[in-house]
Amino acid sequence: MNIAYLLHRAAKTWAERPALSVGRDIRLSYGQMGQRVPKLAGGLIAAANLQPGDRVALFLKNTPEYWELLFAVWHAGLAAVPINAKLHARETAWIIENSEAKLAIVSAELAEDLLPLTKDIKTLQRVIVMGERDYAKLYEADAVPFNDGISPDALAWLFYTSGTTGRPKGAMLTHRNLWSATMNYFADVDRVDPTDCIIHCAAISHGSGLYGLPHVARGANQIVPDSGGFDPAETLDLIAHWRHCSFFFAPTMVHRLIHAPQIATAKTDNLKTIVYGGGPMYVADLVDAMNVLGPKLAQIYGQGEAPMTITGMDKQMHLDDGHPRYRERLGSAGVARTDVEVRVVDADDRPLPPGEIGEVICRGPVVMAGYWKNPEATAQTLRNGWLHTGDMGSFDEDGWLTLKDRSKDMIISGGSNIYPREVEEVLLQHPDVSEVSVVGKPHPDWGEEVVAFVVPRNGAALTPQMLDRLCLDNIARFKRPKQYRFIDALPKNNYGKVLKTELRAALQKEGV
Repeated sequence: MNIAYLLHRAAKTWAERPALSVGRDIRLSYGQMGQRVPKLAGGLIAAANLQPGDRVALFLKNTPEYWELLFAVWHAGLAAVPINAKLHARETAWIIENSEAKLAIVSAELAEDLLPLTKDIKTLQRVIVMGERDYAKLYEADAVPFNDGISPDALAWLFYTSGTTGRPKGAMLTHRNLWSATMNYFADVDRVDPTDCIIHCAAISHGSGLYGLPHVARGANQIVPDSGGFDPAETLDLIAHWRHCSFFFAPTMVHRLIHAPQIATAKTDNLKTIVYGGGPMYVADLVDAMNVLGPKLAQIYGQGEAPMTITGMDKQMHLDDGHPRYRERLGSAGVARTDVEVRVVDADDRPLPPGEIGEVICRGPVVMAGYWKNPEATAQTLRNGWLHTGDMGSFDEDGWLTLKDRSKDMIISGGSNIYPREVEEVLLQHPDVSEVSVVGKPHPDWGEEVVAFVVPRNGAALTPQMLDRLCLDNIARFKRPKQYRFIDALPKNNYGKVLKTELRAALQKEGV
């Protein structure tokens, strides 16, 4: 059940189809990639005397070689440790050491800071820098046969969480997990044809890479922008060039794309699908995006622990504007995916009825095997056979899940629970509000009070009175912010998620 079979099959079935491209240029066909990967697998094994199950760390910016390396790792029966290229070198060194990787492949522009930190990592036998002679030599090795004896429960991808509240944890994703997530894409997200492509503006080390797998499975082209990342103008140019193109975007990327100056004259007919997830997509932004791009958006809710696969809302669901609760559904996380059971439970893991808020838990073949070298966290998160997500939400009577917030983000003021996202949704209705994040500040009488950090759009002159009026017209008085802080930008991590921990820390310093 080796996930590398996806490439093995594609190289036979669609040998002439483009497999890897950069910008507008095709680099390799599937037939060529299928010939190179077994040699690269042999080179990786020889480089550090690797045995099946050994980990290979990949600290790389987006590049077409990323796909060859991933499939070479799996072809040989090894496990990949993709590391986000935006991490600090010290964070990266910690992940390499924690994963006990024996071999690391590093982008040239990232090597200078990382190499001095790897000398004391005892398990690490070798670091190879992409673009240097040692990397080219990997392809000169004798091809090794496809390892088809891999257990479905063998480690394939060690997915490290963002670690915004401490050291990141390595979610152990097995070959079974990756197969399940791949098949679930076809069942619940989108159809893929060999004439399609996916453009990787988001990190291949994370969500975009996971959604590359179903595209390899169907012989679709994998495209990396010349910049290696997300630039709205470049993205729109690639959409105009490549037919039937899809993306995985964080909601902040969708927001930036539809507000780019070039969008007014952009040709977006080639755009097939934007799958968005990884953070809250506010209803106002989603409506704007559909107005600009058309019916081409699909939503997923998942975690590294259940890669990209808990609930979802496909493109057709986005179009059901005749439903009486249409806007409410647009603000939801959709319905449970085909092969995943999802519940909302109380503190004792008892299922809650529709409308009641509790923790979201799930189980299914996509759920991780556990956390690497962290039995305590594994036992806490995988209780009673269910993945406890830490997210708070509620189902409606039709099975649509609405996420409120992470449990740690909930504000308790005067004994009442306040979910920041509900307040944020209201504030974003104001045309001069670009971004907003709501957190709780300690209060001597109420426990916490609501504070809104607001980014005005294009330097607009907003006042607390304007936003107060909006809140009082839409939500209960006790939920409205007691303070508004107008700032130029919200702090975000490497994946575009707002760092509420930093906002709360700034408020804590001010005292109660």
